[in-house]
Amino acid sequence: MKIKRSDFDYFLDITEDVCPMTFVKVRLQIEKMSAKETLEVRLKGTEPLKNVPDSLTELGHIVRLVEPENQASPGDPSDGTYRVIVERR
Repeated sequence: MKIKRSDFDYFLDITEDVCPMTFVKVRLQIEKMSAKETLEVRLKGTEPLKNVPDSLTELGHIVRLVEPENQASPGDPSDGTYRVIVERR
């Protein structure tokens, strides 16, 4: 499923950050949002890829999508950068 960036209310790039700051920044952004607003998070690395979606789900938010950012087609390798789409509850 390909979704355009303009389809979301907010965008946050945490590719240069490391845990635990990755989730701290996402949580701060989510707390500024209203219910049902959406956030696209751009992240890199296995630790944020696991921790950010898991932590958002634990807080009751809806993770709509997790996908490699630079994957041209199924089976292509990615560079480790992912898009996570979350809806605030």
